[in-house]
Amino acid sequence: MLQILGTLDQADTGEIIIDGDNLSELNGEKLAKFRNEKLGFIFQFHQLLPEFTALENVMIPALIGKKNKAESEQRATELLKFLGLGERLEHKPAELSGGEQQRVAVARALMNKPAIIMADEPSGNLDSANAKDLHALFFKLKRRVRSDIYYCYSQS
Repeated sequence: MLQILGTLDQADTGEIIIDGDNLSELNGEKLAKFRNEKLGFIFQFHQLLPEFTALENVMIPALIGKKNKAESEQRATELLKFLGLGERLEHKPAELSGGEQQRVAVARALMNKPAIIMADEPSGNLDSANAKDLHALFFKLKRRVRSDIYYCYSQS
């Protein structure tokens, strides 16, 4: 289901309309643009690029969307500070704990102010304390960052 809603796979029948866009009518560049602007993804295994810093990893969706680099860096910095990673901006993923890596992934998912956050077992790779903190973070984000974000959350 998350694969279809996340535009990574197509439904066999029916229509999916997200934020006024009929996904069955989009393909190629239009679908990639929709995904970049309207969806944020948080994966179980972070999917951070090891050669980039936390700040650079968070900025990637904005840079793909051809947004202003200075404004993107400012937003990424603000998100990371909000998530308690203000002192870790220049650290690469290997220098971060699992919980910190997942918070970088959360910041990256929020970077383009998406309509929907897709979270596929985001706490599955974390210990119980970090998993509890991550779940609390989702509710904090809903209240403080964007009250109109909808979370699609999958957990086995």
